[in-house]
Amino acid sequence: MSSQQKQSASRAAGAPAAAEPTGPRPTRLSAAAALTAVEGLALAALGAYMLIMGLAGSPDSPQQAEMGGLTVLALALLPLVAARGLWLRRRWSRGPSLITQIVALPVAWTLVNGGGALIAAGIGLAVAALVVLVLLVNPTATEALGIGPRETP
Repeated sequence: MSSQQKQSASRAAGAPAAAEPTGPRPTRLSAAAALTAVEGLALAALGAYMLIMGLAGSPDSPQQAEMGGLTVLALALLPLVAARGLWLRRRWSRGPSLITQIVALPVAWTLVNGGGALIAAGIGLAVAALVVLVLLVNPTATEALGIGPRETP
């Protein structure tokens, strides 16, 4: 029986879940949560802008602009929920935040190759994504989230 099966069996038997991490939140974890939240808010602002311009502006395809805005708003939920989880020190939040940062890197590359003002946006996004990745793989952050080394069977 694997350790995950043992944990599932013990939880089903009414055993308490893993204890919540205690002590002060490390600065690294707070910074990762803040940067992830900023990324989510930027996505939400972009989605709202796209939606408003699809409704009030004169895009080539209003339906496409509206659907794009709704899609970007929905995508903004992942980093926002992950940021809240990181702030509250929930161990599940590390995965969605890492995924968000990994997905942000090709987006940043595309922005940098877009030229003009997009270069600055791409560089900013790349720097933020790399900083959050470094912060989240740091042992201080993983311990603060209650993620420790795997148990040996």
